Amino acid sequence: MKVRLLNAWRLGMKELLSLWNDKVLLIMIVWAFSGGIYTASTATSQELHNAPIAIVDEDQSVLSSRIAGSFYGPYFKPPDMITESQVDAGLDAGIYTFVLNIPPDFERDVLAGQQPVIQVNIDAMRVSQAFIGAGYIQNIVLGEVGEFVQHRRSEAAAPITLAPTVMFNPNMTSSWFGSVMEIINNVTMLSVILTGAALIREREHGTLEHLLVMPLGAFEIMLAKVWSMALVVWIAV
Repeated sequence: MKVRLLNAWRLGMKELLSLWNDKVLLIMIVWAFSGGIYTASTATSQELHNAPIAIVDEDQSVLSSRIAGSFYGPYFKPPDMITESQVDAGLDAGIYTFVLNIPPDFERDVLAGQQPVIQVNIDAMRVSQAFIGAGYIQNIVLGEVGEFVQHRRSEAAAPITLAPTVMFNPNMTSSWFGSVMEIINNVTMLSVILTGAALIREREHGTLEHLLVMPLGAFEIMLAKVWSMALVVWIAV
């Protein structure tokens, strides 16, 4: 057993030397644990930030003006006031993610105790913003309507009080979560790619047949490739 482990050690050192001469794989490893992690954590966000929004105000009332004025940063950009004919073009061009359509006589129907409907058009191509923003818009509109009707913003008292404690990421920063997930993904990816690339490199150089005719078992050959590439990934992390 000691001899087999020694053979695996020597073959592993040869794999490390071969990897050192493979500049393409070295560049990929460096990028995967530097620029790749930064890009993945900052390019996609689970938070709503400066989402473009437009409003079609067909009511032109005090309530509709209050609703339009309730969308502000950092969650939304200042809303653009557009006409109904501009809705489809704005969504198709990606100018707006959300478009609210406030119908005529909206304030009158609210004060009359009816239940008028505000149409919310969403560009679902921006999946995370669409899902989160729809909930934000609903809460904002319901809050403004409730405050307008009751002349105060009421909040229903909950029968219990929750005191959540968030560990390791107390501010719920999405980039922290995204970077950790990307590290895990890259470790898994490189663990497979580097081991497979080591075997392919043997085939390209014609040395795989040499290994097979040597007094080495398949266990020793694969163990050498696995431990050497695992060491590279561990050092990179």
